Amino acid sequence: MTAPARILLADDHALVRRGVRLILDAEPDLTVVAEAADGAEAIAMVRDNDVDLAILDIAMPRRTGLQAARELARIRPGLRTLMLTMYDNEQFFFEALKAGASGYVPKSVADRDLVEACRAALRDEPFIYPGAESALIRTYLDRARAGARLPARPITEREEEILKLVAEGHSSKEIARLLVISVKTVERHRANLLQKLGLRDRLELTRYAIRVGLIEP
Repeated sequence: MTAPARILLADDHALVRRGVRLILDAEPDLTVVAEAADGAEAIAMVRDNDVDLAILDIAMPRRTGLQAARELARIRPGLRTLMLTMYDNEQFFFEALKAGASGYVPKSVADRDLVEACRAALRDEPFIYPGAESALIRTYLDRARAGARLPARPITEREEEILKLVAEGHSSKEIARLLVISVKTVERHRANLLQKLGLRDRLELTRYAIRVGLIEP
């Protein structure tokens, strides 16, 4: 018999990890071998464990699932990744693909679709959960008719890191220490974020971070 695929599961909610693990470990061809509570821990776990698939929650502390997926694609190009999310949003699907993931599964349908999504990812196939197909196709056709392209990513990866930390309530000094950059650099990125996104202050940055799934409300 072929050995089951080895899975890393990353979610900052222990109850979610427990439920997902029960679903996956019940399958003979899948087994969870490592768990992480945030994106940074997930990256460290992949460095230390031989895994075939990483399942990442989009909204996690320290590093989001999308940030972790981008880093994992750099350090382990052959690793398959799959996103879990509370947000049913076509932009997350495209961001997940750009980050190197095979697709994403809303937590609301994980009990139904996650196993199939894992198997698709391990076959190196993109996964679109059934309820999303019509919405994605409709969005694509609407944009094509209007001659529009998929919206470009509005901020850089570094700005995204700083936005997340600002929204989590960290001061400029704390952010500088965490990212090993100067306070002046943090302030410059923060000013760029406000200008790019057309926002006024930390509160509006926090609302934006919640809306795009960088942090949970």
